Amino acid sequence: MKSLILIIKHYDMKKGQVKFHDTIVGTVYQVIGNDDKNKNGYFFEYNTEYIKNPIHGPISQTLPVREEPYRNEENLIPFFDGLIPEGFLLDIALKNWKLNEKDRMELLLRVCNDCIGAVSITKLNDEASK
Repeated sequence: MKSLILIIKHYDMKKGQVKFHDTIVGTVYQVIGNDDKNKNGYFFEYNTEYIKNPIHGPISQTLPVREEPYRNEENLIPFFDGLIPEGFLLDIALKNWKLNEKDRMELLLRVCNDCIGAVSITKLNDEASK
């Protein structure tokens, strides 16, 4: 009798919903641990509904509305990294929430729910994907 061995590979994903002028426009996410290294990294993807009717335009001139996700292999996409506070505000967040300063995605998801400006990020549940 042959036995069947099922191998399930998990990878971690951190996700945030992106709002622009209180309209949901897309998702920012980080994929870690995927065996296909070409699928790891930091991503931003506009929602299909927003692509069809981009009433507020792009969230940044560096991120025009398009169907393909934006990807940066090694670092948080610069526009989103720029939303993270600096100086004493960053120090307060690091101390109060015991965050790692080098985990830029977690900082974005934890402290950018109410940013200065038109863009906000709401953390979505962490999930392990198959």
